Amino acid sequence: MDLVTIRELKHRVSNQAEAYRVHAQVDSVLKKTARNGKPFFELKFVDAQDQVALRAWDDTPAFHLAENLPAGEFVELSGEWVDNEKFGIDARNWETRALAEAEVENFLRGGETLKRKQGEDYAFIEESCSSMKDPRLRALCGVFLDQFGERMRRTGAARQFHHARRGGLVEHVAQMMRSAKAVASAYAELNEDLLVAGVLFHDAGKLWENCYSEKGFTMPYSEAGELLGHISIGMEMVNRLWRELMEGEEAKAWLTLEPPSEEVRLHLLHLIASHHGELEFGSPVVPKTPEAMALHYLDNLDAKLEMFAQGYETAAALSAHVFDRVFPLPGKLVRPLGKVEGEAE
Repeated sequence: MDLVTIRELKHRVSNQAEAYRVHAQVDSVLKKTARNGKPFFELKFVDAQDQVALRAWDDTPAFHLAENLPAGEFVELSGEWVDNEKFGIDARNWETRALAEAEVENFLRGGETLKRKQGEDYAFIEESCSSMKDPRLRALCGVFLDQFGERMRRTGAARQFHHARRGGLVEHVAQMMRSAKAVASAYAELNEDLLVAGVLFHDAGKLWENCYSEKGFTMPYSEAGELLGHISIGMEMVNRLWRELMEGEEAKAWLTLEPPSEEVRLHLLHLIASHHGELEFGSPVVPKTPEAMALHYLDNLDAKLEMFAQGYETAAALSAHVFDRVFPLPGKLVRPLGKVEGEAE
């Protein structure tokens, strides 16, 4: 019986029942009553990228299993999976077993493809920061990754719409850094170090707004996230790290650097403050430097292209090349044009 992720399961399942195993966390177990008065359980299972709901009816063994299945439990689901016209994906004769500790640790890192991608992305972030020419920004980024790197690796870039998964912020930041380097190579007037640092820190406040629990795939809400928001939290965190660096011995060598350290700090804070682009979208100030404008568009571009990528995987197909709209994209999705491979003649 193949072991698959929930997303892989959704791609494979059909109206013909097939046996699969899925590793998942129990997100919720709700006891409900059907229209005919009979009780049933509705269970939601989640993994790094997706979720699936199952129902346990009172005349099946799964009903008694659900009664003793606590939310938060890590399990292996096995059963005969089918795409049910009435209820969507369903499983027949399903049962669970608790995952061993080693299996849980591996499961929390996501499927093999996602695990490999996020590992490569984080390594790229580290390399991009360590290769900065400005020693102040290089040191600031290094301290941040040393202190909060593990927390960043379980933070989502959003609660919904784009990179809304454990470690999604790492993917978002790495891809934005690749784009930032490409844009800086095309526009020589841009300060590449400042732009790359802005990419790292623009959503740093989400480590306290969109961080997943250490042992699970739930993203709890926090008072800090609700009362301050990630822009304010990120600015406060960067200010604290910056002040600590400036009080260290290393900072004495930076006194004669141009531009002065205080200007570097202000420009970096401006990138964080303005990255949403408009006051109506939550930025306390609009972009007022080339790097700030570039950062805003890089952020928006990566978010939108991720929405397209996810949409092609999850949106209902309306025809061979047209898919249902994925909010907040402006219209229905159309399959992209393929590339011509090979060497140009």
